[in-house]
Amino acid sequence: MVKLDAGSTLKRLRNRYRLVVMNDDTYEEVATFKLSRLSVYIMLSTIFVLLVGLTVALIVFTPLKYYIPGANTDYKSAMELRDMKYKVDEANRQILLLQQHDAGLRKGPLRGDNTIVLDTTKLIIPKDEISND
Repeated sequence: MVKLDAGSTLKRLRNRYRLVVMNDDTYEEVATFKLSRLSVYIMLSTIFVLLVGLTVALIVFTPLKYYIPGANTDYKSAMELRDMKYKVDEANRQILLLQQHDAGLRKGPLRGDNTIVLDTTKLIIPKDEISND
């Protein structure tokens, strides 16, 4: 393999090239550019940094940030949302308990329904436990 030293790499970056844009039908030169590899690299890097900067500025300084999931939450609003969720869950639990209480009162003795269901299950007690008393 050919080893490249720093001097030859720097020379290749600084070599000048000419880019000519020509009309295909008339062979007329439309534009001419004198470039080097280093200038092309710097130009492309600058364009990339500018595009990234403009994109970030567009997202940060406009309402577009609200459409990015997870990007617009901060600690305080997350805590407030969690507290509100706990309060809503507690309110739902209280409503269910009140509905059960109301259903129990509706089918109970307040309605005039005096039928009482007795537990008629027969208990079987072994004789060993009776004699020990």
